[in-house]
Amino acid sequence: MAGKEAIAQRQLAGNGSSPKFGLTITRKVNFDHFRWKFEPKISVVRLDSGGSRLCWENLCLPVRAGTSSLGCARKLKVMASVSNSLSFKHGLSLWCPQSPSLHRIRHSSAKNFQRRGFVVAYSSFANENREFVIVGGGNAAGYAARTFVEHGMADGRLCIVSKEAYAPYERPALTKGYLFPLDKKPARLPGFHTCVGSGGERQTPEWYKEKGIEMIYQDPVTSIDIEKQTLITNSGKLLKYGSLIVATGCTASRFPEKIGGYLPGVHYIRDVADADALISSLEKAKKVVVVGGGYIGMEVAAAAVGWKLDTTGASIKNLEAGSDGRVAAVKLEDGSTIDADTIVIGIGAKPTVSPFERVGLNSSVGGIQVDGQFRTSMPGIFAIGDVAAFPLKMYDRTARVEHVDHARQSAQHCIKALLIGETIEIGNFDPKIATFWIDSGKLKGVLVESGSPEEFQLLPTLARSQPFVDKAKLQQASSVEEALEIARAALPVEAAV
Repeated sequence: MAGKEAIAQRQLAGNGSSPKFGLTITRKVNFDHFRWKFEPKISVVRLDSGGSRLCWENLCLPVRAGTSSLGCARKLKVMASVSNSLSFKHGLSLWCPQSPSLHRIRHSSAKNFQRRGFVVAYSSFANENREFVIVGGGNAAGYAARTFVEHGMADGRLCIVSKEAYAPYERPALTKGYLFPLDKKPARLPGFHTCVGSGGERQTPEWYKEKGIEMIYQDPVTSIDIEKQTLITNSGKLLKYGSLIVATGCTASRFPEKIGGYLPGVHYIRDVADADALISSLEKAKKVVVVGGGYIGMEVAAAAVGWKLDTTGASIKNLEAGSDGRVAAVKLEDGSTIDADTIVIGIGAKPTVSPFERVGLNSSVGGIQVDGQFRTSMPGIFAIGDVAAFPLKMYDRTARVEHVDHARQSAQHCIKALLIGETIEIGNFDPKIATFWIDSGKLKGVLVESGSPEEFQLLPTLARSQPFVDKAKLQQASSVEEALEIARAALPVEAAV
């Protein structure tokens, strides 16, 4: 070996030390091929000469442009068997084929880092690497997992950390069918796991195993180190992430303890454990009071009637305990009281932002502030579902939506933006808006709001063909109609017909 390549190899390996950041990768590299039981220090560099080499200690093989990560991994294994040492005394140097995405990442600013979606820079985490980590096990997490699977980016790369004991499920079922007595054939898991609410495949715990998705149950995240890209769970588990998706949802708003909000017999509903506890009370209850007139209150009242219980809705001042310490009565604003042995409170919910306050909160609507692609102010960190406070351009304000449909759509939109290169937005709800996903010059997807039937008919064709588009020309489009026409013109002749 001679010239710049030999010099580069000597500079990396000659002093016996490893690069500070080990491996820098883009999403196109398959992590499964680079998981080692020992702890290598890996570095990706691009030679000015444009040459590409795959090197292990003193061994070096050429790598042709376009070689896949699997091909690189196979060569690494062969070279490892030839090498006499697995100590990585001199480090492992990996020269990857020259690529615009690698060049862009190595020379991008923090702003570009965020726009691109994610970049992972770390070293020596052995098998504790998680390319993507979702914190939260609700509906948004379930739909995000499905989107990862659809794009072939889940197997061995995705980890979901949940405080619950169950795989993600369709939460509305808890009050719409779960609370009814057995003779009414109540809903039960696995019948309403995500994604049955949208007609998709039921994602049971076995589904996650089959798709290679790591599930961590009943172990919520308690702290985050943004600089080190690490999470710590309640059990003390340390998780390293490349990209982090916060999908922690909401918790039920509670009455203060001083007015009886935590007395035995007082119930709030947010998860299966809450619903099971309420069912146990309903089985023995004589008088039920429901506080709150929203969906939760009305649906719980309907379930209580199904149990043939005396049920009252009320606006209260405080709750009173009996001699046994359980709730026994409700004191109303006018001073009167109503006897009750079971109280269900449905007065709304609040976003679960702990321990992610540092990521950036919205003081007006609550939740974690994100942009139109659900990116937070911290590169590589996203927020979806109930916890995300996002710009609503149509009304020129920030919104936070607690709805199953928003959980689904925000998850899909975020993961597509994360995985499919960069995005270009055209229009400002005047009256339309369109988002184009572009990766390596290819149009990977299009989202159109308020489009015409003809425009919507064009979208499947664009998605199937994935034509190469002129990004600069697309960015200069003055309207959604003009941008879609640019995309249409890029279609192959047979697809455009």
